[in-house]
Amino acid sequence: MASRTMISRGRVVHQTRSLGARFMSSWWNHVEPAPKDPILGVTEAFLADPSPHKVNVGVGAYRDDNGKPVVLECVREAERIIAGNKNMEYLPMGGSMHMVEETLKLAYGENSDLIKDKKIAAIQALSGTGACRVFADFQKRFKPDSHIYIPVPTWSNHHNIWRDAQVPQQTFRYYHPETKGLDFASLMEDLKNAPSGSFFLLHACAHNPTGVDPTEEQWKEISQQMKVKGHFPFFDMAYQGFASGDPERDAKAIRIFREDGHLIGCAQSYAKNMGLYGQRVGCLSLVCDDDKQAIAVKSQLQQIARPMYSNPPVHGALVVSTILSDPNLKNLWLKEVKGMADRIIGMRTALRENLENLGSPLSWEHITNQIGMFCYSGMTPQQVDRLTSEYHIYMTRNGRISMAGVTTGNVGYLANAIHEVTKST
Repeated sequence: MASRTMISRGRVVHQTRSLGARFMSSWWNHVEPAPKDPILGVTEAFLADPSPHKVNVGVGAYRDDNGKPVVLECVREAERIIAGNKNMEYLPMGGSMHMVEETLKLAYGENSDLIKDKKIAAIQALSGTGACRVFADFQKRFKPDSHIYIPVPTWSNHHNIWRDAQVPQQTFRYYHPETKGLDFASLMEDLKNAPSGSFFLLHACAHNPTGVDPTEEQWKEISQQMKVKGHFPFFDMAYQGFASGDPERDAKAIRIFREDGHLIGCAQSYAKNMGLYGQRVGCLSLVCDDDKQAIAVKSQLQQIARPMYSNPPVHGALVVSTILSDPNLKNLWLKEVKGMADRIIGMRTALRENLENLGSPLSWEHITNQIGMFCYSGMTPQQVDRLTSEYHIYMTRNGRISMAGVTTGNVGYLANAIHEVTKST
């Protein structure tokens, strides 16, 4: 009898273990591979290509004229100053207030009354992406019935950010494919027709992916129309200084909106203009009615950041605050960021001239009309596929060329390949 009982119990244990093993092994069987990121996937394909002639004009990171990554001298000098002199304790939830204060001066002006009167709620963020995401969550939490209007086209991750924050998305027209410039009339029409009090995502300068920016007069009209409708402008400013070489000029849109009395939001990043891509240094700021409101808003931004990442990293913030608070280092940075912008502008001119010298039947004027890191070439996905398969040239399939990847050594090869795939258009 005891023997049969032991056998019975053994069967139960065995069955239980088998059931448990099957149950545990099926936890993630339903998970499918995620689609490849349309931007990062380009670099993966480029790295896997053994061709000695391959060219990567897909990556959104600056390269020198030899195609090599760059660490700015002002950054190296700041790191030498920091080394051995700073601790690595946790920052507060809102990050380095020293870095934030210097960053606000770049966006709103060195002598801005908003800063003096403490009307800006601001926190250090995980670069521009993190700033956008914290704001998207803030929008969902405190304006739960609102939508976000996003330009067509835009940086692909914008859609992911507001989607994951569960903010419904609408779009507004921005780029005109035929002129390869701004579709200003349609943009203004969409601003006018959107429900009053809507949220609009705007690129402060060097629109990604098109490189098409409104003129100063157009920004003024956009600001006025948004004021009439009571819309909220949220600026993503990822390229201040990198676009024109002048941080003041690149902040013009923000200054125009502030002069018109808008309460704006702004995401800033030091990935491009200081080359701090991997340090993830940025800032989120919201202009408020008064200092009391700013305190409340900042406290809520910090509450949103807390379960996301607790507090931001310290090293990049130290680098930024050291550079911007030291007159000599800041002047060096201004010189270096202008140098990067000038090289990009020079490569635009060279690419256009090469295409025209090849006798291209198409107009390539838009290459030099656009600004910033990217050129929206107007090439079709099929033409881009040919560039990759026949010439080992890698870019996103929407035809966006990262001008940072164009050098004096490859601009002729790139122009010839583009000419070959577009000449029969």
